[in-house]
Amino acid sequence: MDESREILLSDKSLHERLAKQVQAEYLLSWKNQKAKKDEWFVRLKLYNNQKRDKDAVGDTTLFTVFQTILASLYSDRLTVEFGGREEGDEEVAENLNAMAEYDYDEMEKDEIDYDWIWNTLFFGRGLLAFYEYERDPDKGIYLPIPEVIDPIPFLHDPQASSINGNRRKKGSARFMGSEIKMSEQEIEELPHKTDTFKIGDLSFGSGTYSLLADTIEARDTAQGRTTQKLQGEKNLGVNANYDITRWYTHFKFEAGIKKVIVWLANERTKVVGLQILKNDYWPLIDRPLYPTAHDFDGTSIPDLTEDKQRARAVAQNLGLRAMKADLYPMYIYDSNKILNPKDLNFAFNKFIRVTDTDNRGIANSVMPLIKSRPNMNLLDFIYNSLDIAAQKATATPEIQQGIVSEEKRTLGEINIVASKVDTRYSLSAKVFGWSEKRFWRQWYQIYKDNFTEEIDEKVIRLVGAFGAKWRPLKSKDIIAKLDPDIKIESKILSRAQQLEERSSLTQYFSLALQDPTSNRRWGLKKLGKLNGLAKDEIDRLFPPTIDERIAEDQNELLNQNKYVEVLREDDHNVHLEVHSKAAETNATKAHIETHKKALSIRKLKPEFFPEEAQATAFQPPGTQRLSPVGLRAEARPMAASQTSGQATP
Repeated sequence: MDESREILLSDKSLHERLAKQVQAEYLLSWKNQKAKKDEWFVRLKLYNNQKRDKDAVGDTTLFTVFQTILASLYSDRLTVEFGGREEGDEEVAENLNAMAEYDYDEMEKDEIDYDWIWNTLFFGRGLLAFYEYERDPDKGIYLPIPEVIDPIPFLHDPQASSINGNRRKKGSARFMGSEIKMSEQEIEELPHKTDTFKIGDLSFGSGTYSLLADTIEARDTAQGRTTQKLQGEKNLGVNANYDITRWYTHFKFEAGIKKVIVWLANERTKVVGLQILKNDYWPLIDRPLYPTAHDFDGTSIPDLTEDKQRARAVAQNLGLRAMKADLYPMYIYDSNKILNPKDLNFAFNKFIRVTDTDNRGIANSVMPLIKSRPNMNLLDFIYNSLDIAAQKATATPEIQQGIVSEEKRTLGEINIVASKVDTRYSLSAKVFGWSEKRFWRQWYQIYKDNFTEEIDEKVIRLVGAFGAKWRPLKSKDIIAKLDPDIKIESKILSRAQQLEERSSLTQYFSLALQDPTSNRRWGLKKLGKLNGLAKDEIDRLFPPTIDERIAEDQNELLNQNKYVEVLREDDHNVHLEVHSKAAETNATKAHIETHKKALSIRKLKPEFFPEEAQATAFQPPGTQRLSPVGLRAEARPMAASQTSGQATP
């Protein structure tokens, strides 16, 4: 441990100042957001309706709409593709793409995504902490560890519009954090634990302003559980959990203002751990659903459906009561004729004694009580109107929910509805793409900051058309000179784009490939990609030619600015295509110009290539031309005066 870090973790006065600052920030945020948290507690009960009156029925509008949108967004996996920003970074980008696919499974990102999307839909903004990692150099293990944050106990700067704001940090949070549960062992293993803290200093309980205790109680109530009492937690020994506040804030040190993460116990009066962040942004990623400009919370699914569910539940129960009233009506009877009310109790083959005292007959002895009847048509209209309003607000019509529409609709109308639903959902997918890009940028940054060339090695498993293979990667294999470009695509949207592009290119290629000079091989590879074939599957269908393999090997030399000879038997067009991927060195420029010169000589002096003329004579129309083999080209690389920079041999 270096001296500055020892001072940081043992400076008691610094810890007291920091705890006092966090107390003020926490209380400010709590007062600003407590009312909204209370509303979330109520909505947790509405979601599964377990706490409704047992004599009544509950409506499922919130759950139905929520699950429909959740299923759509979760199944539409967002894919990531890294791209190099300068020559020579293509191989690094390919390694990053392979490693991202491997880490997706290892990080269990499919489960992370479910919880992240669920929180986003229910609370309007989902949160993810992403700065920890697992490392075991002996086993070739290095894995970033994302963590989904519970939005209910999370408090943020009231003036923030997002976690990190825009590119100029405008609207970013000055401070934020939440209470979490930590065991004694987890606290002891905290890598940034302060020296001024001892386990014996810990106390149980959350205090007056604890959102975590309210959150646990609300979830227990919604699920019909009994909340555990504090005394029961104390009796668990080393398994007991303590209430710790993990807070992100700015703090002024002697060296200047720094972003820090601080862990506090005992109602935020005791600093347990302290970490200064390396980067100038928070290692948290927020994902909005329907973001509102300049506002942190945005709009959630319960915001749009809660009132409809309550009103529909009222309409349903009123309808049930009206039905019961029709089945069990009220009656009036003449007490002068029916002297014993018990005679009116129902029984089969029962005779009731009636005395006709006024000689008006017995027909009017018992009569139904005439009362106002509810307008069932109006009730049904209101009920359905509320359902339609919820569907419109969230773009989840009955067809999208897997329900056959009550109205008869044409196939064309159904297709139009489906396309418009996809348009609305694609907006959410694109908004999700913002946070997905930040996720993979942070994933790369964790490797960049902590993956060392001397110690770490990443071993990944690649599964392709040729079977599984293992590839070890060092820092130079995955860290580019310039941070790579990151492209995020919706699986559904990219597939639709592929289908459209495939349809148009298929028609075009059918005409273009009739030209004998066209690159038939490239066209078929392109169509294979648009049909969903992976790169290794396409390579197995179209194995690289000898010219492609030779050119790939030559690229390694050209990247090092080393001279590579151009041969007469080279397929110069193939070489030019492959060499376009090489770094732009002097050797590469000279080599490419030599291939161009060879093509020019072949056109002007065809007698120098008699083998090609002979081979072409036997080719059927539309096939790719063959290159002559076994002859050396007289063309030499360009002179140094024709290129800039260093001279080449």
